[in-house]
Amino acid sequence: MPLRIDSLTLNAQGRAEDGTLVPRVLPGEVIELAEGGARILEPSPDRVAPPCRHYRSCGGCALQHASDPFVAGWKRQVVERALKAQGLEAEVTGPATSPPNARRRAKFAGRRTKGGALVGFHMRGSDQITAIPDCRLITPRLKAALPALEALTRLAASRKSEVALTVTDSPEGPDVLVEGGPPLDQRLRMELPALAEAHGLARIAWGGEIVAERAAPALPMGRGRVAPPPGAFLQATAEGEAALLAEAEAATEGARRIVDLFAGCGTFTLPLAERAEVHAVEGEAAMLAALDAGWRGAPGLHRVTTEARDLFRRPLLPEELARFDAAVIDPPRAGAEAQVAEIAASRLSRIAMISCNPVTFARDAARLVAAGFTLGPVTVVDQFRWSSHVELATRLTR
Repeated sequence: MPLRIDSLTLNAQGRAEDGTLVPRVLPGEVIELAEGGARILEPSPDRVAPPCRHYRSCGGCALQHASDPFVAGWKRQVVERALKAQGLEAEVTGPATSPPNARRRAKFAGRRTKGGALVGFHMRGSDQITAIPDCRLITPRLKAALPALEALTRLAASRKSEVALTVTDSPEGPDVLVEGGPPLDQRLRMELPALAEAHGLARIAWGGEIVAERAAPALPMGRGRVAPPPGAFLQATAEGEAALLAEAEAATEGARRIVDLFAGCGTFTLPLAERAEVHAVEGEAAMLAALDAGWRGAPGLHRVTTEARDLFRRPLLPEELARFDAAVIDPPRAGAEAQVAEIAASRLSRIAMISCNPVTFARDAARLVAAGFTLGPVTVVDQFRWSSHVELATRLTR
């Protein structure tokens, strides 16, 4: 029975007239459900040939069948609808879209096979793994690291269980975190450094313990260079990071003292320290230690202080926020409801707000607007190309 697709959900699933959810279709298309997916009877003019040959089986992307203009417009609409649901209005611009082969960090799955090892992404809606040697998302250096990941998988995985391999493209070589492998033993402690040397890996961490390090995998952050803890959060692409940073810099221009909330390893802290004192607050002490080392090794920066603090349970209070001229806040997907309530009650008048979830962003922004802030233009940043993921940045002033 033919179905017409009315719209896309927030995770880019097509919603048919009767409520049926169908992946990899577009609004306006007429389809017929078939085994393994949908048969397109009337395609949308926005439908294109997927640029990656792995798209049919790989679950890593959701929107390669849609034109770039369609994806850009849809991501703006996601933000506009989230704002409208909270009674907010703002100019929504962008997106600033990262190019293909720009993803510098990825989490692969690995499993041993009869002939060796299989490393790649999970198939759509499955725990099966598909190899992705010609992936259009990841950087060339991550693709070049796939043989090293296969070698690690042969050491770590079995044919019944898989391992997770989080890899970051650093200038010193791939930085790899292995999770789900067997406990470290003497054999692994001897073989892993040799494997890192043979494949040019900067570092191997096994379940969080660093067992091989040819060179500290330091990433540039402003004038500083930061070697994050294994598996630590990073912006997915250099281009996406630059777009978000530009918004943070514009929103805090002229501030002498800035507080960076959910600071991570210093993505915003260290560049902002080129012109202001910055206090970085983050829940993970190891990330702050990496940030502090990066600051101490960088010449000419203003003073940076750090504070390990769970901002969900212990947000900075108004009297603590009174020390600062501006704030940068970049919370996880859950948003920053508790911290935003304290900002609303404080005397802060300038905020750079960055988010990876338009829904929780709109909720938190509405709280600030109710406290007298004005919401500026919202810039959409698409560093997770071909996915349903939407990031954004804006400024709020009062």
